[in-house]
Amino acid sequence: MKIAFVGKGGSGKTTLSSLFIRHLAANEAHVIAVDADINQHLGAALGLGDAEAAALPAMGAHLPLIKDYLRGTNPRIASAETMIKTTPPGEGSRLLRVREDNPIFDACARTVRLDDGDVRLMATGPFTESDLGVACYHSKVGAVELCLNHLVDGPDEYVVVDMTAGSDSFASGMFTRFDMTFLVAEPTRKGVSVYRQYKEYARDFGVALKVVGNKVQSQDDLEYLRAEVGDDLLIGVGHSDWVRSMEKGRPSRFELLEADNRMALQTLQDAAEDSYGLRDWERYTRQMVHFHLKNAESWGNEKTGADLAAQVDPAFVLDERHARAGVAAPA
Repeated sequence: MKIAFVGKGGSGKTTLSSLFIRHLAANEAHVIAVDADINQHLGAALGLGDAEAAALPAMGAHLPLIKDYLRGTNPRIASAETMIKTTPPGEGSRLLRVREDNPIFDACARTVRLDDGDVRLMATGPFTESDLGVACYHSKVGAVELCLNHLVDGPDEYVVVDMTAGSDSFASGMFTRFDMTFLVAEPTRKGVSVYRQYKEYARDFGVALKVVGNKVQSQDDLEYLRAEVGDDLLIGVGHSDWVRSMEKGRPSRFELLEADNRMALQTLQDAAEDSYGLRDWERYTRQMVHFHLKNAESWGNEKTGADLAAQVDPAFVLDERHARAGVAAPA
């Protein structure tokens, strides 16, 4: 299942996503973690040193490889150069699976060893000096969107994405790629403002959204969040000595995380699993096509010099039948 963590800058979404990833690994789940935030801190939150985190390969730098591999033998895609971030799979496209080895994972993913298991970590990569003033960060996040469009996942497999802050997540169709979106909100007016934006933007797309209250210090904080977000409030998380030690670079073993925080993480997992059980593969594919056609008309056709609408395979639906096959088959 695919899970996103969103929220305003400083809300604690990277910390909570890293705790959730550790929780999944401790429960022996198969996990791919993706740092898609402009501020690349997920590696450090998972225990990597500064040098290790800086050495993570940037997905954006491997975009030509990603496109070439995913294109496969899809006859509707004339060349890898005509693929854009929203290009959907069709017959002949190569698909990704969480547990497999493939050239994309070889180039872009690194294994992070946690206390109770290993996870694969991928990162979009930070802005470089050559990007400043000429590039948009969403061009880097496009590599993540393209991979998510071609990834078939099962109920015991997790892709956890630490998204860029605020409503910037809506600059592409990637916000529809997730079975569950956890919005991390502090119990303040600013904390819930992003929730209101997200709720409004996502309203017409069937996005499963739950609020995780963070930095909750009292019952009044919890009641404030519930009054502001209603039934979308899933759980509140308070102070953690374990997290404070982790942020100082001196984490204890994950099994020593406070019991109430471990229970909160299990609540997140249960909510994600419930939402995955409701996934509508036809709608999931239809949304891919919707955003691809919008991007094609807006800028893609002009940039590539091709009619990108022709890349859509009208008979193709990405679904669980593809979980055991490396190449997309006809419907």
